[in-house]
This record gives sequence, C-alpha cells and structure tokens, in this order.
Amino acid sequence: MFFVDTLEFEGLGNRSYLAGGAAAAVVIDPPRDIDQVIAAAARRGVRIAYVAETHVHNDYVTGGLELARVAGAAYLVPAAAHVSFARTPVADGDTEDVDAGLVLRAIATPGHTPHHTSYVLEEDGRGVAAFTGGSLLIGTVGRPDLVEPRLNEQLARAQHASAHRLAAELDDDVPVLPTHGFGSFCSSAQADGDASTIGKERTSNDAFTLDVDTFVQRMLAGLEDVPAYYAHMGPANAAGPAPVDLTPPGRADAGEISSRLAAGEWVVDLRSRMAFAEGHVAGSFNFEGEGKLATYLAWLIPWGKPVTLLAETPEQVADAQRELARVGIDRPAAAATGDPAGWVRQGEHLVSFPRARFADLADARRRGDDVVVLDVRRDSERAGGHIDGSVHIPVHALHGRIGEVPDGTVWVHCAGGMRAAIAASLLDAAGRDVVAVDDGFDAATEAGLSLISG
Repeated sequence: MFFVDTLEFEGLGNRSYLAGGAAAAVVIDPPRDIDQVIAAAARRGVRIAYVAETHVHNDYVTGGLELARVAGAAYLVPAAAHVSFARTPVADGDTEDVDAGLVLRAIATPGHTPHHTSYVLEEDGRGVAAFTGGSLLIGTVGRPDLVEPRLNEQLARAQHASAHRLAAELDDDVPVLPTHGFGSFCSSAQADGDASTIGKERTSNDAFTLDVDTFVQRMLAGLEDVPAYYAHMGPANAAGPAPVDLTPPGRADAGEISSRLAAGEWVVDLRSRMAFAEGHVAGSFNFEGEGKLATYLAWLIPWGKPVTLLAETPEQVADAQRELARVGIDRPAAAATGDPAGWVRQGEHLVSFPRARFADLADARRRGDDVVVLDVRRDSERAGGHIDGSVHIPVHALHGRIGEVPDGTVWVHCAGGMRAAIAASLLDAAGRDVVAVDDGFDAATEAGLSLISG
C-alpha cells in the first residue's frame, strides 16, 4: 500500500508532499525548513530516497538541495531547468522506483515555467496520485507570467495543453495534488477548494471547459501584480540555497530598537492588529504573525533591509523566523518579546491610532469630517465594487506612494482588516492621522456607503 502525506504552508498558500510505501518515499517540492519533512518521514518509518522538484520555484526558497544532501537522496530536477548544482536531471517519461510496486513517472507539463514537470505515483502500473506543482491546480492553473513577459501567451497555451495531457493519461479518480493554489500568488486565479481529482477538474476547470483561445484570453486578462520578492526566489533556487539557520536572533532592548529605527531599518510588530493599534513603538510596522506574514512583508520590504521582530512570546518570533526563511529573509537582525512598554526608552511612550467599522466611516462622512478613504485592496477586488470617492493604492504599493495620499485623516480599508492594518501602520509611521477600518467589506453597503463598480 502507498501513502501520501500533505505538508501545508498556509502563509504562502503552498503544499509539499511525502509519498511512498513501507520502506522508502519521495518528497515533492519541499520547503526551506526541512526539519518537519524529516520528522514526517520518521513518523512513517521510511527512508527519503528521492527529492523531486516540479520546477524552479518563484515564490519560495526550496529546501530540496539540502534535504537531498542530508537524507542521501537523489535530487530530481527537470533537465531543462538551468541550475548551477549537481542533480539528477529528469525528462518526460523518466521513471524512478520508489518502493516495492511504486514508481514515480515524470510528465512534462510546461506552462507555469517552460521546464515544468509533474510527477505521477504509480502503484502496480496504475496512476494513484498526480503531483502537479504549478501546472493543473484545483479549479485553475498556475500563472504563466513569472518567467519572461514575451513568453506569457506561449506559456498560457502550454498550460492548456499540459492540463489536457494530464487528463488524457490519468483516470478520473486520480487525486490532483498541486504545490500552489491555496492562497499562493503563483495561482492564475483563486483556487476552488482544497481537494480534487482529474475527473472533477475535467468538469469544472477553465482549462477543460474553455477552448484554448478563450482560456488564454481570460487568464492573461485576469493576472494581477506579481509579489516583488518573486524576483529573488528563482535566482536563489537556481543557484542552490544555503541551509536554513533558525537559531534565535539576538535580543534587542529599547535602545537598540530606537537606534535601528533611526538607521532606517524595519521594526516589525507581529502582534494582532488590535493590540498594535492600542499601543506600539512609533515608526514600527504591523504584520500580524497569524496573517500572510511572509507574503506581505517580503513584498513590501526593500530587499535586504534588516528587520527586527517584536512579539509577545519567543515562540511567536520563532514561528515568524521560520516563515520568513521560506522566502529568503534568513536572519532577523534582532528581536524583543514581552510587555511592549519595555520596547521604548524611559520617558518615551507607545503611540496608538483608532480602529473603526464602516458604519463609523459613514457617520464621519455624514458629519462632514475631513475624511480620506483609502482602499488598499487588489485591482480585481476594487473592480467588483468600491466606495464612491475613495482613493486606491494596493497595500503592496503603498510604501512607495504614501505621498499620493491626499491630506486629511485617512480611513484605510481592505476586504477584512489585515491589509488595512498593515497600511495603517505604514501611514502612522509616516506621520499621518489614520483610522484602521477593521470590518468586512460587505458591511460598507449595510452602513449606507455608496458603492460603484469598475
């Protein structure tokens, strides 16, 4: 009997897989922090015989090279991928014996990247699991625009063809097990659900329900901004990432926090947005540790800028450090935990800003207050309806465009509150009067605020 264990990374919206039999297994698209993969194999009592990459990843730093070294495993990487380390090159149709009766077969599925390769686990000659990486996702496909703009249409057409090839070669009941698509920006559209099969995708995925020309047109028209840090992931993975270092950062006292802020470094408060609004170090930024920390911090921070982490507990710092290492932010400059009052020097005080609901915003407008409404959602979200008279700057662009925000008290909102909290902290650090709208966007209509589309 075979098994497939899923390792989920909710912050990045990705999954890795451990699959095999009684004695040996293969790991598909492992994370940078390989200790949990090793632990999963130990729980199963299996040897990691193979580590396989579906492609050179653009959204996270792989742990594949180090895992293969530590486990003594063969490192399977698509032959057409340009990498600068020794690996076992994999071409279409290649097979590897994983365990008794279990074979891993490579299927070329270009589209997400030109060299993208899916893997099918076969038991006694029949496909039982399809590891589709960034090719066929759940209800969608991986985006084709992460390599070279001139290749976008070509790769989009390849995605359509690759999906059809997988469906032609696999039975309807074979599980589809993608790496991306659970909130990852590598997905070309919002993925639908967290489990699927080839048969289900045949009836619901645009790659099957639309002709190729319509599919390509719709997908390319719907693509949104690529996270800025993606530009650094591919080169890091192609060069061969260094082993991750998760030893705790040095402890920062109030004086060091102040000096790091004065030097232009980033001080990031991982606490909840409610706690941050109530009292925080002036100049610090709020990226909730429970949110999409790695995605948004890596997207906004100038690459290579030192970062100091503030949190309630050392465990929260450790979790954040692990998450950030997955996207190449390897070593926090320092960290502080405990009572926020201890993060400021004697004689100084924490600062705060108010939180509100859309009903409060409606009241402020009715009173004629000097209100600037800032919408920090993505373009597609805004197109579905936005508050009349609001200013639009997506949160990932705000740090470089704060000067474009009109004068007045800024009421900043997103779809639910997390991104608005990030934006509010950026504005607060820049000296603006800000109100963080911590509310679901559906409440804007209920509050009587006028919405327009487009």
